[in-house]
Amino acid sequence: IDVANRDRLLADEAFAARIPVPREAWFTVDVVADPEFPSGAYVRTATRNGVCVFRAPGRGCAIHAYAMETGIDYHLLKPMVSTLFPATFDYGVLGPSGEVADGTLICAGDGPTVYEGARGELAYYFGDAFVGELDGLAQR
Repeated sequence: IDVANRDRLLADEAFAARIPVPREAWFTVDVVADPEFPSGAYVRTATRNGVCVFRAPGRGCAIHAYAMETGIDYHLLKPMVSTLFPATFDYGVLGPSGEVADGTLICAGDGPTVYEGARGELAYYFGDAFVGELDGLAQR
């Protein structure tokens, strides 16, 4: 998660009241500098019992649910990597997540392509010109 998003989550008292894990255990301590993230750095979300600490009861993302319920733009809170999923990026290369590549993505099958599903999010983070170039590639 981008460190700016982390900081907004940590400062949000109403959000904190929903998460049954203490704030100090939400994220890893190590901040990793990475120019591919909007603020230039990220941390990892923590896990408990093998799942993200922000997993909503049952299924889904508690960060996304909170943003939708409160009218907050989820881009300001949710990890960029989660928002783009099942597309991902690394070292300047955009591609499918590992789960798509290895065939383990549970919701894979008929339906939109990874690009079609992530197109709006890619436009948000990387701009319309970038998506325009990808649209041209997709038409080939």
